[in-house]
Amino acid sequence: MNESSILTDYKLEKLIKDGEGFTVEFKKCRNALPASIFETVCSFSNRYGGFILLGVDDSGKVLGVEASAVQKIKKDFINTLNNPNKIRPSLFLNLEEYEYEGKTILWVYVPVNSDVEYCDGKVYDRNGDADQDITKSVDLVANLYSRKSHDFYERTLLPYATLDHLRLDLIPKVKQLVQIKNTLHPWKDMDAMDIFKSSGLYKDNLITGKKGFNLAAILLFGKDTAIQSCLPAYKTDAIFRDKNPDRYDDRLIVETNLIESYERLMEFVQKHTDDRFFLVDNLSTSVRDKIAREVVVNTLVHREYSSAYPAKLIITKDSLYTENWNRSTKFGRLTPDNFTPYPKNPLIAKFFMELGMADTLGSGVRNLYKFTKIYSNTEPFLEEGDVFKTTVLLENGGINGGINGGINGGINETEKVLLEAIKANPFARNEDLVQISSFSSRTVDRTIKALREKGVLKREGAKKNGHWLVLAQNQENI
Repeated sequence: MNESSILTDYKLEKLIKDGEGFTVEFKKCRNALPASIFETVCSFSNRYGGFILLGVDDSGKVLGVEASAVQKIKKDFINTLNNPNKIRPSLFLNLEEYEYEGKTILWVYVPVNSDVEYCDGKVYDRNGDADQDITKSVDLVANLYSRKSHDFYERTLLPYATLDHLRLDLIPKVKQLVQIKNTLHPWKDMDAMDIFKSSGLYKDNLITGKKGFNLAAILLFGKDTAIQSCLPAYKTDAIFRDKNPDRYDDRLIVETNLIESYERLMEFVQKHTDDRFFLVDNLSTSVRDKIAREVVVNTLVHREYSSAYPAKLIITKDSLYTENWNRSTKFGRLTPDNFTPYPKNPLIAKFFMELGMADTLGSGVRNLYKFTKIYSNTEPFLEEGDVFKTTVLLENGGINGGINGGINGGINETEKVLLEAIKANPFARNEDLVQISSFSSRTVDRTIKALREKGVLKREGAKKNGHWLVLAQNQENI
């Protein structure tokens, strides 16, 4: 099943054809939200994740949801997810609308959570097409905790970490940020420890009996010395290059907590890029800031922190590029059509969403495509692998003036995508470029031939063991 963060007729028909199972659930829903949906949300969150379709019966027949009830159902869903007496810890999910054969379906993709999820104080796990209450099974609950502890490095318990290792001076800023989004946010009346417990940064381990702060707490609130003690190689290297690709004109090495790292990296992008405003949803919007936000958040939130690989953010006169170590679920180019949201650090991601620095899981890819298209009439290049790479080409008055509406030699968008892939991996073969770019083999062969004829691309060495060169005289224009 090609899971995706976007629903299409083909996708919906395939889900219905495959039927309910470990990752798919149908629910009748005409006028009111079915109460059992939250047991399914809980079990999906605790197992593999999955799709919930409202307005479809158990046999797969599309009944639809009453149009007059849609907004109330969506509102009830969000409110209940944020009720700690119902769902704990809180989840940030939205029901999306989809029209199929004149009927409205509501759907949501529930990602796996790094924490054990509770519904009505019970633990549910997915067993085939059923939501199973495993609360009273010590072995099944212990296996669930063990599985999640091994899957998500951010949950690593640090028994010797104390409040003295944390930046408690950040708490007032956190309270201020959450109240911008929600004036009645429960954190506004909590002390530091209550916030840490509420957000899953301070945990009790039911297997070992140990309790304490986890790695996510240190990354979000840790003093610099505490972060370096836990993650000696942790840093984000921000570089600005203007004309000379072999040197940098400005550099910022960020080794502090993620809250201030976000602010410093945003300021670095704003310092070295041109801002441009567009009318988006009838509001004048800094599209540059929207792009920067998604790129920076992805680098900080979805990084695999168990690796010593340093994250990079590189700005040139015509591009914004990032790379960070990744726990990949697939390889190749990511697009809104083939992307399935999978949380690398759910606790950190949820905290960023609370602060208003990020949106729901999966929205980042869609937003990046949306705003890059508005800003430069191009598409971003997102490459999934052991190293996750993001390249945003900012043409037509983009970064530092961009390339003003064109590239010498008439490089088109398909050629630009392949050149970025080749620059990232000069040893890539044509079949590798097919996988990375999602272009057909014929398109890749034809594009490579055109680039060689334009003098932009040159092959060095044998066909099997050689590599590509992007020629220096053209490189600054690519």
